[in-house]
Amino acid sequence: MAESVKTKGEIEAAISEAIVHFEIDYMGRGPKEARSYIVEDLILVRLKGMLTPAEQQLTKSPDGVELIKKMRSTIIDNARAEFSRVITNTTGVAVRDILTDISIDTGERVFVFILDRNLGKELTRKISP
Repeated sequence: MAESVKTKGEIEAAISEAIVHFEIDYMGRGPKEARSYIVEDLILVRLKGMLTPAEQQLTKSPDGVELIKKMRSTIIDNARAEFSRVITNTTGVAVRDILTDISIDTGERVFVFILDRNLGKELTRKISP
């Protein structure tokens, strides 16, 4: 029987699913939409509909905006090892760094996972004839 090698799309979907589960576990709810993209040695994750109803109310004041960003940043800082583990378990590639930000205007969050090697190139090579 042929070896079961995951496609780029399957890995991207698994990453999205893992990040959504993280958000549900840590924030009590997940995003409305999640998409992941493997681009060379980067994984980009875009989450839409991230703000909770309480956070949406806080966006109406500058102090509230600062509070949201600080809280979300602290949660990610405290969970860096967990994020790295999830990405490494899903892709087989170690994470060198994690960058993230959330837009208070659109309610979107982005993650950039910097990997220790070019996963995109490896996956392209595996599926080429």
